[in-house]
Amino acid sequence: MELEYIFIIYLIIVNLCGFFSMCIDKYKAKHNRWRIPEKTLFLFAILGGSIGSIAGMYTFRHKTKHTYFVIGMPAILIIQLALLVYLVLF
Repeated sequence: MELEYIFIIYLIIVNLCGFFSMCIDKYKAKHNRWRIPEKTLFLFAILGGSIGSIAGMYTFRHKTKHTYFVIGMPAILIIQLALLVYLVLF
């Protein structure tokens, strides 16, 4: 298997993890259960799951009132896209 395919599979998995971590944390918040730490939610985004995390935020309306999520998640995505463009072009 080529490296590109492994990278694409990795991105799919980490984005699904980011998306579903928002879903699970929202469920736990509604049911007064132990929550997923915010560090973990950001970690999924930093590891490449920023699109999934952002999609989960707005799909489940979770963490959308927290400025550091509303600004932080897109900022992570922009940095990742800039890094990707740099790596592809240079």
